[in-house]
Amino acid sequence: MQSPMQPMSSFAYAPLEGCFDETIEADGTFRAAWDPLQQRFHRLGVTELKRKWNEARQIIRENGVTYNVYGDPNGMDRPWELDPIPHLISAKEARILENGLVQRARLLNSVLADLYGPQKLLHAGVLPPELILGHPGFLRPCHGLHVPGGNYLHIYAADLGRGPDGQFFVLSDRTQAPSGAGYALENRIVLSRMLVEPFRDCRVHRLAHFFRSLRDSLRSLAPHNRDNPRIVVLTPGPHNETYFEHAYLARYLGFTLVEGNDLTVRDDRVYLKVLGGLQPVDVILRRLDDDFCDPLELRIDSYLGIPGLVQVVRSGNVAIANALGSGLVETPALLPFLPAICRFLLNEELRLPSVNAWWCGQKESLEHVLEHLPSMVLKPVHPKKMSRPIFGQRLLASEREALIRSLRQHPQDYVAQEQLRLSTSPVLNQDQLEPRHIVLRTYLCNTADGYTMMPGGLTRVTRDADSMVVSMQEGGGSKDTWFLSEAPVSNFSLLHSSARPVELTRGGSDLPSRAADNLFWLGRYTERADGKYRLLRGLMTRLAEKTDPADTPEVPFLGRVLSIPCVSIALKIEPATVWGEKEIRREIFDTNKIDSLASLLHSIHRVAGTIRDRVSTDMWRVLTSLNEFPDEETELGEVLDLINRHISTLAAFGGLAMESMTRSQGWRFLDMGRRLERSLHLLRLLFGTLIHQSPAEGNLLEAVLEIADSLMTYRRRYLSSLQAAPVLDLLLADESNPRSLAFQLVSLMEDVEALPREANSPGRSAEERLMLSCVTTLRLAEISELSEVDSKGVRTRLAELLSKLETDLWKLSDTITQHYLIHLQRTRHLAV
Repeated sequence: MQSPMQPMSSFAYAPLEGCFDETIEADGTFRAAWDPLQQRFHRLGVTELKRKWNEARQIIRENGVTYNVYGDPNGMDRPWELDPIPHLISAKEARILENGLVQRARLLNSVLADLYGPQKLLHAGVLPPELILGHPGFLRPCHGLHVPGGNYLHIYAADLGRGPDGQFFVLSDRTQAPSGAGYALENRIVLSRMLVEPFRDCRVHRLAHFFRSLRDSLRSLAPHNRDNPRIVVLTPGPHNETYFEHAYLARYLGFTLVEGNDLTVRDDRVYLKVLGGLQPVDVILRRLDDDFCDPLELRIDSYLGIPGLVQVVRSGNVAIANALGSGLVETPALLPFLPAICRFLLNEELRLPSVNAWWCGQKESLEHVLEHLPSMVLKPVHPKKMSRPIFGQRLLASEREALIRSLRQHPQDYVAQEQLRLSTSPVLNQDQLEPRHIVLRTYLCNTADGYTMMPGGLTRVTRDADSMVVSMQEGGGSKDTWFLSEAPVSNFSLLHSSARPVELTRGGSDLPSRAADNLFWLGRYTERADGKYRLLRGLMTRLAEKTDPADTPEVPFLGRVLSIPCVSIALKIEPATVWGEKEIRREIFDTNKIDSLASLLHSIHRVAGTIRDRVSTDMWRVLTSLNEFPDEETELGEVLDLINRHISTLAAFGGLAMESMTRSQGWRFLDMGRRLERSLHLLRLLFGTLIHQSPAEGNLLEAVLEIADSLMTYRRRYLSSLQAAPVLDLLLADESNPRSLAFQLVSLMEDVEALPREANSPGRSAEERLMLSCVTTLRLAEISELSEVDSKGVRTRLAELLSKLETDLWKLSDTITQHYLIHLQRTRHLAV
């Protein structure tokens, strides 16, 4: 049953009965903290609020804010769900939370220091030894491991809920690699832009100060190079559910985002494998589970970690946040023991209570749980053993009997928590406000002055009003969390501290080889898609204009280009006799064809996702706009309109790459990929259309110039009819034409000459020799001879030239890959 309707911004809102509502008092009036905001919403009105929210959702899509849903083929890179109604925490409530959570962070840090040290808690019987020593999260190789300053928890998060009386309870602790802080920041950026005046009027605390404290805290951990430590964010990779956040935080904090294979261990040091050689790493902010971090001493089947990492930690040559093994105290089985632990270790009473919990490994607790099973939520002691919590009241008779048998057989594997009827908050659903249950996750970081709490957090909401499972994986959403101040707030923004000296640099040799590889292929895939789009547009416009194939003799030659796997064997491929809608649709939609448009766009999206932290927001927005793709039933006229838009989009991407990216090694590998792919496309285009002389060559030459985006240049230079020699000169040899092969090769040679070289290496590198050969071969070619046709109607010399250039370009691709992009431990040292 719901309470009476309460108006807000012309919406009606009815809180759920039996729950604490975050906005409405029991008597139906607004809570004091909410009164200014609801007045603002009332003045905004329904139409304006929805307009602002549509703009905010567009920002989320353009910024590529995503959350991956495991097991859902449509859930990879799902847009982040953010509700426009914030969750408000009053200044008084914030003080209560900070007081309790700071103590809790200190307590859990002390628990870890004891369990991986003297183990007084076990010897004194405060904790059952079997609970800890039998837990897979207790990493024996980490016992006695040196932890700088005894600080295990550099970042701590707690999930908080409210009971029906408004009392806060800790539902769970996040101590291993707490996620969500980046999403909280993104929520704040989006909502503060959407609700500028309400945000200002409500005196909302800013988040930047917390992230500055976190950044400074991580810097202070460095065992070496304290003035300018190298800090990396270790991610499992783009398939992780919160990968966007990993990339976002790395960019915001100014750290390098890495995967395990970007790092290597040498002589008890961790190094980042970059184009310029190996660079020592001082601090690792990990987003990887404990046991995956080192396949040598922890989990042997892990492909995500760094072999030998534990030994480097043991030697004191790298700091890891959070410390290895800190996931142990995430177990919910610890909750019933925390009050006693707090008295034992801190000589204090626990200030912020946990939700009532019972570890079933104790006989009395097991009997209590069995007696009250309908009011319990069952969770695993070892979270990886059970995917979802079990709600006792929802079990069928047979399911309940099976659970009771399992509890009696393996009681030590279960924790039961009292089912808390979580508080509710309004969410905007279509045109109305509806109540949803919420859980607040807030964060603390360890500084020189102790733990400090983020004045905000990530509020998550249930999928619907009947659900008590607060999970993004289960279809839930999120809210921005506003911690309110009683005084004016600071406008501080996260800027580099002017008091801290930094080493000036303009180099780019610190680019991880994996990132260089992905940038290289991003350049190749975008240019490959551009060439495909332009070729298909040329075909489709000609087929649409004429109904009789005899009127379009150039179409089979253009279709032939799509059939050429490589120039060296293309002489055996005759022009296709039929080319129509069926063949075009296959080139666009067939996902089993590796060079179809659907496959190419998927490759662009996949590769771009791995370097989210390497491209600007504008470039990311351009790339995400390519996600618009029609289904197979779409009329070809609509498909052609989309092709025109995507060609403009890819041109915008190329323009941003040229005008907005610094000329670092990252840009260089992106540019090499683009130049290499454009060269190969042009070679295939010329081979497929001009090797065999066409009876109506004028139409064909016009199509080639149009596809190569050089028709206007040709018309401006040559007012006469179209001829092969000037076309070949413009598209092959003219170094002033940015679409010509000569222009691509010269640009490629400049890129290759700027690549890192082996120290004291004499002469030219293999890639430099290949480029010099290509450029020289093209410059020495005689255009008049290339345009000549033999007795069989074939331009043999042109075919030989194109074949040689293509062979050398593929050799160049292989050489660059072998020298710079293979992710093996390298012993050579490079000089830039």
